[in-house]
Amino acid sequence: MALLQISEPGQSPDPHQRRIAVGIDLGTTHSLVAAVRNGVSECLPDAQGRVLLPSVVRYLANGGRQIGYDAVAAQAQDARNTIASAKRFMGRGLKDVAEAGKLPYDFVVANDAGAVGMVSLATVDGNKSPVEISAEILATLRYRAEDTFNDDLYGAVITVPAYFDDAQRQATKDAAKLAGINLLRLINEPTAAAIAYGLDNASEGVYAVYDLGGGTFDISILRLTKGVFEVIATGGDSALGGDDYDAALAEWVLQQVGQQAVTPADKSAVRMAARQCKEALTATDLVVFKADLSSASVQFDVKRSDFDAVTADLTARSMAAVRRALRDAHLERDEVQGVVMVGGSTRMPQVQRAVAEFFGKEPLTNLNPDEVVALGAAIQANQLAGNNTAGDLLLLDVIPLSLGIETMGGLVERIVSRNETIPTAKAQDFTTYKDGQTALAIHVVQGERDLVQDCRSLARFELRGIPPMAAGAARIRVTFTVDADGLLSVAAKEQGSGVEARIDVKPSYGLTDDEIARMLQDGFATAAQDMKARAVVEARVDADRMLIATQSALDADGDVLSPKERAAIDALMVALRHQRDSHDAAAIEAATEALAKGTEAFAAQRMNRGIQQALAGKNVASL
Repeated sequence: MALLQISEPGQSPDPHQRRIAVGIDLGTTHSLVAAVRNGVSECLPDAQGRVLLPSVVRYLANGGRQIGYDAVAAQAQDARNTIASAKRFMGRGLKDVAEAGKLPYDFVVANDAGAVGMVSLATVDGNKSPVEISAEILATLRYRAEDTFNDDLYGAVITVPAYFDDAQRQATKDAAKLAGINLLRLINEPTAAAIAYGLDNASEGVYAVYDLGGGTFDISILRLTKGVFEVIATGGDSALGGDDYDAALAEWVLQQVGQQAVTPADKSAVRMAARQCKEALTATDLVVFKADLSSASVQFDVKRSDFDAVTADLTARSMAAVRRALRDAHLERDEVQGVVMVGGSTRMPQVQRAVAEFFGKEPLTNLNPDEVVALGAAIQANQLAGNNTAGDLLLLDVIPLSLGIETMGGLVERIVSRNETIPTAKAQDFTTYKDGQTALAIHVVQGERDLVQDCRSLARFELRGIPPMAAGAARIRVTFTVDADGLLSVAAKEQGSGVEARIDVKPSYGLTDDEIARMLQDGFATAAQDMKARAVVEARVDADRMLIATQSALDADGDVLSPKERAAIDALMVALRHQRDSHDAAAIEAATEALAKGTEAFAAQRMNRGIQQALAGKNVASL
């Protein structure tokens, strides 16, 4: 009798099958993808061995794109169409982009709602939303993972700053969908860092995670206990990061030399020079700031002390958020066992010094601050995919900003408080305001202020069909449910009659289903072009391998060939080199195949020689 197999909940039904799941750190300046391989979490490199992918996309007039290092190379010359740090605009409206005038981009609003609605950027290939730009980066990382494992991707855990609100999280989910990624879960970047750090170091106790990236700053206070990662409090600033340090330095240098960055190319050149100067100041005390503007060339000596002074207020802003997070956690600074530094911007000496002075101990920097978030996300992805892991993790994450509804007078009644552990469900009873009221308008908001006008509007819906009663007689229960990704659904039910209404909150800055469908159709429209380009690259790689292998064989055993045979192989190699630079994948493959067939006899001759050499001096008895 055949035995039927059953699997553990959440585990693969085939115990020998391993699902390919990755962790993706979608960063402001750089992005990474990591996976658990042979029981160890590691970042996956590209074909050149680089694990970092610059979060930069350049749009071309013919509908093409350049992503990563190729786009960075063109950033100064084509600043308007080369979009960097798109993460800062995710889920943001025009009024939220405070630095818009200092950036080399043309910001537009894709709908007719004025400043309401997610901002887009004008390019030669049309208006592009931050979601579309981020999807290009995510898709590139997805292809890298699939090429590494030579298999389809089952799913991914994508990290977001802990201080991302509902609109920004929804925009990130939309980008994953657009990139063709099965999103297993969104997790907060500091939580991902704690997973990697806690497992690698077997740490327990209370830790602070200080995460200063390219565009956002997060501070999280976590308690680590035997695989349980409990976030006690979180805070930060979604508009503070390494980009702001670059901007402050650039502005100061231009003031010193009496110049202005007028054109988009000027602004991009100054930003790039400022970033290079900042990075160099990490290791030395004096760096020459160089930038070519349309009006003049700028060259100025910058001391580390100058840079520290110019950016002191930015560092102070981050430390103010650290103090607030400790107050929320009801902890003194000496109760924190260690401070984990995350994000490339934490390499700045003034940042490490400020953290060390505040906590009275040196921060922990023994893990690569660029990679630690992706490594932790990969560990969580491996678990969620149902692969066997050494031990399960329990993530007790928190919601970064309070959620509530508008009550009479434009006041906010909070239902889910910030730093509430998620997933969670909270309910509160409300009543009607007027006699005979048969409907209730519910306005969902997010924020810490008491007035609705100072908070972010998330959604509006109506509960209709309430039986007419005297004011205050109806009992309407409003339930907020926040899932593991930090996304919200709201339900309202009149207790007496049972009438009910609910909404899955789709923030005004998220994408509608129609917009996602349109973008997916656009993606399908360019899919053939993308596949063609990918096929050419793969064919060229195979051609290079064949040429190298053939040349190596000729160098070793070319003497076994007759002059006519050698000439034939040389001709096939010349033909392949000629085709290798074409854009016709089929022609390259055909030339590669021709060389492979043309060297079959040579391979046989080499094998015969090898056997003869191995058998030389041997007799049958000894064999």
